[in-house]
Amino acid sequence: MECTLQNITVHYEVYGTGKPILMIHGFSPDYRLMTGCMEPLFSQLAGWQRIYIDLPGMGKTKGEDWIKSTDDMLEVVLEFIDAVIPDQHFLLAGESYGGLLARGIVSKRADVVDGMCLICPGIIADRTKRTLPEFVVIAKDEALLATLTPHEAEEFASLAVVQNQHIWERTRDEVFSGVIIADETFLEKIARRYSFSFDVDALPEPFKQPVLFLTGRQDQIVGYRDAWDILENYPRATFAVLDRAGHNLQIEQSQLFEALVKEWLDRVKETIEA
Repeated sequence: MECTLQNITVHYEVYGTGKPILMIHGFSPDYRLMTGCMEPLFSQLAGWQRIYIDLPGMGKTKGEDWIKSTDDMLEVVLEFIDAVIPDQHFLLAGESYGGLLARGIVSKRADVVDGMCLICPGIIADRTKRTLPEFVVIAKDEALLATLTPHEAEEFASLAVVQNQHIWERTRDEVFSGVIIADETFLEKIARRYSFSFDVDALPEPFKQPVLFLTGRQDQIVGYRDAWDILENYPRATFAVLDRAGHNLQIEQSQLFEALVKEWLDRVKETIEA
């Protein structure tokens, strides 16, 4: 599907009906990162409308020249929300860079957000200032790696904490499939202004709706410690640090991921209906 906004056309996909949940992928992949981990869960749940966006420069959404920063990315997402789910309350789920944008939405529209799920969220834009664990491989299948191309093996082995056939296939289909079609020149421009121009975590008051933080104990991309520092912004938050999980926690710990997301949805539903 396409949504034509004032200065950009955004590709998105919609599944199901009910309370809207805006799903925001990370930096470089596309909407398939989120459908891959979320749709298996929602095959068992009714009453939720899932809206998966391709951010500018990623997937099928063209990166326009006027978009120069994460501030501009946020403006696109806010305009998209106004066009697709106008005057509605909704939920947010964001992975990595999508977690940064989700917090940006809360900073601007907290009154219409009924809950937020943050999956390996980016907290500190400057990688050199992040608190990161050492990269550790928990399980490795050398025979699998030998079947991959040198580039595939290098990319997968540098990212995956659990390296087996199942994890490889999901990573290939849900993550790398988007990365290889991303507009790298456009994203390099955004990366230079990756931080918001404002302090996204300086909320005027705590966000009181149900929140879920999902972090990977072995996540060497954004880590897990920095997310703890903003926890007091969210008095209804569950904070989970999962072992055997890197930056693709949703793939490497899929059972725990689905159980915790379902519990978050239960909390949201209970709060809405109270």
